Amino acid sequence: METNDITMTRMLPLDTEDTEKEDFGGKTEEGGQEEGTEQEDSRLMVADGLAEKGPKTLTSDSGQQVSNGFTSSPQTTREEVDKASGSTGTDSGPVGAAGSAGGLRTLVVQQTSLERPRETWSKKVDFLLSVIGYAVDLGNVWRFPYICYQNGGGAFLLPYLLMAVFGGVPLFYMELALGQFHHSGCISIWKHICPIFKGIGFAICIIALYIAFYYNTIMAWALYYLLSSFQSTLPWSTCTNSWNTANCNQYMSTDHNVTWSNTSTSPAEEFYVRQVLQVHRSPGLHQLGSVSWQLALCLLFIFTIVFFSIWKGVKTSGKVVWVTATFPYLVLLVLLIRGATLPGAWRGVVFYLKPDWEKLLSTTVWIDAAAQIFFSLGPGFGVLLAFASYNPFHNNCYKDALITSSVNCLTSFLSGFVIFTVLGYMAEMRQQDVDAVAKDAGPSLLFIIYAEAIANMPAATFFSIIFFLMIIMLGLDSTFAGLEGVITAVLDEYPHVLVKRREKFVFGLVCVCYLGALSTLTYGGAFVVKLFEEYATGPAVITVVLLEVIAVSWFYGTKRFCNDIQVMLGFYPGIFWRVCWVAICPCFLLFIIISFLAFPPEVRLFSYHYPLWTTALGYCIGVSSFICVPTYMIYCLIVTKGTFKQRLLKSITPVPSTNQHRDIIVTSAL
Repeated sequence: METNDITMTRMLPLDTEDTEKEDFGGKTEEGGQEEGTEQEDSRLMVADGLAEKGPKTLTSDSGQQVSNGFTSSPQTTREEVDKASGSTGTDSGPVGAAGSAGGLRTLVVQQTSLERPRETWSKKVDFLLSVIGYAVDLGNVWRFPYICYQNGGGAFLLPYLLMAVFGGVPLFYMELALGQFHHSGCISIWKHICPIFKGIGFAICIIALYIAFYYNTIMAWALYYLLSSFQSTLPWSTCTNSWNTANCNQYMSTDHNVTWSNTSTSPAEEFYVRQVLQVHRSPGLHQLGSVSWQLALCLLFIFTIVFFSIWKGVKTSGKVVWVTATFPYLVLLVLLIRGATLPGAWRGVVFYLKPDWEKLLSTTVWIDAAAQIFFSLGPGFGVLLAFASYNPFHNNCYKDALITSSVNCLTSFLSGFVIFTVLGYMAEMRQQDVDAVAKDAGPSLLFIIYAEAIANMPAATFFSIIFFLMIIMLGLDSTFAGLEGVITAVLDEYPHVLVKRREKFVFGLVCVCYLGALSTLTYGGAFVVKLFEEYATGPAVITVVLLEVIAVSWFYGTKRFCNDIQVMLGFYPGIFWRVCWVAICPCFLLFIIISFLAFPPEVRLFSYHYPLWTTALGYCIGVSSFICVPTYMIYCLIVTKGTFKQRLLKSITPVPSTNQHRDIIVTSAL
């Protein structure tokens, strides 16, 4: 049990009976019920003079002790009151004079919370590394470099930075501030903001589960590569294996007699497609085939690591990220130095950064920039709310938002150099243009092109091990964060049932995620991964975040939200942040949604073009999470009592938070 002792003094005439109702952090109306104190037991006792802790007994008037464990002294000066309360008030008259005359009394409040103390981060660095590890994921390594060169190279950095400043970072800051102020997950926080939007929290949890179904499978592929790397000759460097075909062309940097044609396939491509994924055994989504037992074991190992990293809460996961969040930067630095020394590396760098200013006139470039910064920073997944809810109340989350978002963007930029130095090397070796080598985005860029480049380097085994270990750790950070967002949300919503059973709940959640991922482990599992990636999460989470911004800025109110930040941080957000939250961020998100609907992506993987019915299936999966929002709105209006107007008013009226962070309050003398 957590006990917060709050001493409040109110100077009352000795003979006057106090029958007024006091508001200690809640909202009291005459004849009504005090709000915001459902789980608090406030014990009010009256003593002469200033109260000091003592034995829980009663004594005589000269040294009166009261039953709540406080002892008082009849001769107490105003300076002593100020010293004990931390106040420097200028109320006239010493307490001692009034006390000796019997004219004033002191009201002492000991406020005891029946809630379990909320877990907190062991160190500030644990929080920062966890947020950085969440934001910096696999998309930074493969998606940003591809999107950058495709949309004008160095010219793309302009729309990218503009979208980050006016869209991504304000959303990032908003979620950190909300989570830290209300100390709640993405479900229970809505009763303090706008109760009718509580369905947003449930939608976020479902989206997080969908991500867990396919995202961890990519780490299982990386683990398969990692285990296969412990050989003197990497298996994807030769064409003499059982899975290779007649089209396989084995070429190393020393093989000058090998001719590369349009029908040629590299040993790295065949290893990825025919040995790891085995997609040649599945004709498409209509017939996925059997589960690959090798990938099933790899994924089981991944989820085992995840479980033992998050089962105890942020105190354990905060220690794990010291390795999983920092090791990728060490590997990126090593790979950057190695890539810069490869022949042809400069070709890749020039291709990566050469600006094509004409492409800025294309709407597609701005759409890609907005989508990239949104999914890179990751607001709307409930993770930032969950992580910030374990911070101290007065932590400077504004500074944290600027630091972590800047690190994320710089990491994306750095990853581009790591990838394109190697792509330039591959182009030099194949005697092709860089764009012909870098034609594939997504996992193929890592598991085919980069893996093949590593196989051609000296000390290939070493670089292969550290590279795929980096991929696994990048993915683990995001998985820790995504599942912690769900765990925090559900535990905060049902604390009496689940708080003491956290380990069991986490185990059940991990089991559900593993079972849900089985479809991605089949021979056609790569098709399922692509379907989930394109439809199940993207449009749904953007729509959810749009509603979140509207609920906070328009219903809860920007002024109220900024006042919360001022109480928490000591300063009022500037006009830039207020304008972003009210107008620019909603327009930013609406722009992405309309663009997605106007220009739906053409989904294909390898030589498989997704049929029309798979598009309908993808939209159904996406809607299955978003449907929680209108469903809960209807439910909220039905269960609320009163006329429709009264129901609507109650449904949009926030409930004050019970965790008011006040220490000692001394009231003025009457």
